Amino acid sequence: MLIWYDTKSTTTYLLAIQQHYVTCNRNDTELSWPDLCFGEERANKMRRFFNVNAGCQPEIHYMVDLSERLQKIKVMIDSGQYFTINRARQYGKTTILQALGEYLKNDYTVISLDFQMMSYTNFETEQSFVAAFSGEILDNTEEIPEEIKSKLLVFAEETTASNTLMALFKVLSAWCGKAEKRIVLIIDEVDSATNNQVFLDFLAQLRGYYIKRRKVPTFQSVILAGVYDIKNIRCKLRPEDDHKFNSPWNIASDFLVDMSFSAKEIAGMLEDYEGDYHTGMNTREMAEFLYDYTSGYPFLVSRLCKLIDERVSGSKEFPDKQAAWTKKGFLKAVRILLAEPNTLFDSLLNKLEDYPELNEMLRDSLFKGKEIAYVIGIRSIEMALMFGFVKISNNTVCIANRIFETLLYNFFLASPAMQQEKIYDAALKDKGLFIDNGHLNMRMILERFVEHFDSLYGDRGQQFYEEDGRRYFMLFLKPIINGTGNCYVEAETRNRERTDLVVDYHGEQFIIETKIWHGPARHMQGERQLAKYLDHYHLKKGYMLIFNFNKKKQLGVKEVMLEDKLLVEAVV
Repeated sequence: MLIWYDTKSTTTYLLAIQQHYVTCNRNDTELSWPDLCFGEERANKMRRFFNVNAGCQPEIHYMVDLSERLQKIKVMIDSGQYFTINRARQYGKTTILQALGEYLKNDYTVISLDFQMMSYTNFETEQSFVAAFSGEILDNTEEIPEEIKSKLLVFAEETTASNTLMALFKVLSAWCGKAEKRIVLIIDEVDSATNNQVFLDFLAQLRGYYIKRRKVPTFQSVILAGVYDIKNIRCKLRPEDDHKFNSPWNIASDFLVDMSFSAKEIAGMLEDYEGDYHTGMNTREMAEFLYDYTSGYPFLVSRLCKLIDERVSGSKEFPDKQAAWTKKGFLKAVRILLAEPNTLFDSLLNKLEDYPELNEMLRDSLFKGKEIAYVIGIRSIEMALMFGFVKISNNTVCIANRIFETLLYNFFLASPAMQQEKIYDAALKDKGLFIDNGHLNMRMILERFVEHFDSLYGDRGQQFYEEDGRRYFMLFLKPIINGTGNCYVEAETRNRERTDLVVDYHGEQFIIETKIWHGPARHMQGERQLAKYLDHYHLKKGYMLIFNFNKKKQLGVKEVMLEDKLLVEAVV
C-alpha cells in the first residue's frame, strides 16, 4: 500500500484519521492506520483521552487502576455469590463490568449481556424474551458448545409457545453441566426491565436454580448492574393477584466494593497522563483537589480532568497544558462544570421537584446547619442515596460531594423568591465596588454587607438572624461572584453556631467563618479554628462574619493579628 501526502497538512490529516479510528473503536487485532504510521506504542498514546461517555477502555482512555476492585469481585464470584452492582448514574458500572469480563476469561466462561440492547417488545411476552435473550447470548459469547448453540438458535429464530423460560433454563443448566469452565452471567442495565413481569419471572428462575444448585447445574455467579436495587423492589408475581411480594432477587449478597476513586488512584491516573504530556503538574496535589471536590465520584473526576485537558488548556487564560494543570486551572474547570448542563445534574435537581420534603431538608441542612438523621424507609432519602446525591456519615444524611453541594447552593440562591430579596438587589447595585483589577475585595464586601443588612433587617430579632443570617450573606455574595466564582460550605463546620464559607474567585480562595456571638471566650476559640483552617488552605488571611444579638454591640469591620494570620472581622 502506497500513501502520498502533502507535508504542510500532515498533522491535520493524521489527527483526523486517528480520530476516525478512535470513533470506530475497532476491536480487531490488526494495527490501525495511525499504528502503521507511528508505531503501535506511540499511536496508543496519541489517541488516549479522558472519557465520560459509556465504558472506559485502557488502550484509549486514561483510567484509574481497577485491579484491586476486580480482585475483590472475583473473590465473590469464586465463592459462588449472586449479587447486584447498584451505583448511581455514571459511576463506572459499565467500565467495571467490561474489565471484569476480561479479568475472568481465563478462569470462567463469561456471558456478558446488556439489557439496554433489548427493546420494550422483547419483554412483552415470555416467548419474545426467550428469543431476544438467546440471540444476545449467541452474539456476545464465545465457547458455546455446538449442541447448546443449536438449541439457542432455535429459541432465537422461533417464538413458539414451547419457547418458555423453563425450557430456556433447562438448556442453560445443561450448558453449565457440560462446560469445561464454570459460567458467570453478567447483565448490565437491568433497570430497563425492572417494571416487567417477564423480568420478574426471569429472576424467579435464577433464584430457583440458585436454591437447587447442589443438585442441578447452574451459573457459578450472576451479576446484575443498574441504578435501582432490584433486591428491594416490590412487585406482583401474577398480574391477577393484588398481593405484593418482595423481589425474587432476595438471594443476592451485599456488594460492598467501593467504586469511588481514592486520591491515590486519581494520582496514578494523572501520573499516566503526565508520562505522555510532561506538564510539570504536581500529580499528588492535583489528585487531592479532584478528590476534595468530588469525593471520588467517577464521572465528576473524569469530567474535570477532561475539561482541564480539552477546554481550559488552550484558552486565552491558560494557553497550554502546563498552565492548565494548576490550582487556578482546576478551579476554572470547576466553574465550567457547574455552569454546563448535563444529565447527572438534571437528575439531581429533578429529584428536588419530585420530593419536596427532600428539597426542604437539604435547604435546612445547607443554610441552617440542621442535621438530617438517617432513618430507614424514608422514600425521599432512600432515592437520594440510590442516585448518589447524598451519603450517610455518622448516621446523618450529608450531600455526597462539594460539586453537588455547590450546585445546590447555586440552585437555591438563584430561585426567584431569593432574588426578590432586597439584600440581593443591594449587592447588584454595589457590584462594581468589589472587583479591583480582577481581584475580589472581600473586606469591602463585608463592610457593605454589614451596612445593608443592618439597614434592612436590623430590627427583626435574634430568631431571624439565627435562621437566615448566613443565607443572606451567601445571597449577597451570589451576584458579586456569579459567572466568575463559586461559594460552598465546609461540611464539617456546618452547624447552628459556626460555618466556614469558601469562595473561589479567579483562582483565589477566601475563607469566611460565619458564627453566632457567644462571648469573648468562644470568639477566641473561633479565631483559632479559623487560623487552623487557613493553614489547611495555605493562606495567611481570613475573614469572620459575627452575628451579635447584644443591644450594645459595635457594628463594623476591624483587623486582628493572630500569630502570622491576619483576620478581618465584621460584626453585624
